[in-house]
Amino acid sequence: MNWFLISGAALSFVGMVFHGFIGGKMYKTNINKSNLEPLGKTLSMFSWQFHTIFLFIAACTLVHITNNPEFAIAAYPIIYMNILGAIYFFILGIGNKEVLKMPGAILMGSIALLAWLGI
Repeated sequence: MNWFLISGAALSFVGMVFHGFIGGKMYKTNINKSNLEPLGKTLSMFSWQFHTIFLFIAACTLVHITNNPEFAIAAYPIIYMNILGAIYFFILGIGNKEVLKMPGAILMGSIALLAWLGI
């Protein structure tokens, strides 16, 4: 069994649970307090939960590759998306230091590294 892929999948799954449930509740509370119009609030929540879905798909893909190594090529989109996400967090953090307090860059960078080591 490939422990790098399993570790990446587990990290992605834990990130999905935290992001989707705990972070989602915090985000929804904050976004509902804002003066955004209803459509803006809906689109903002959709954007937040879209990343939750991405984390779930990444976890499932890495588990699938662990069980079916002939599909290792499927890890590359997961690796690239996580690398780009981590870079994006750092870029956003240049203009807003609060972004750097979020674990997104470390989470996404770690998932990318573990997936890369696994394949």
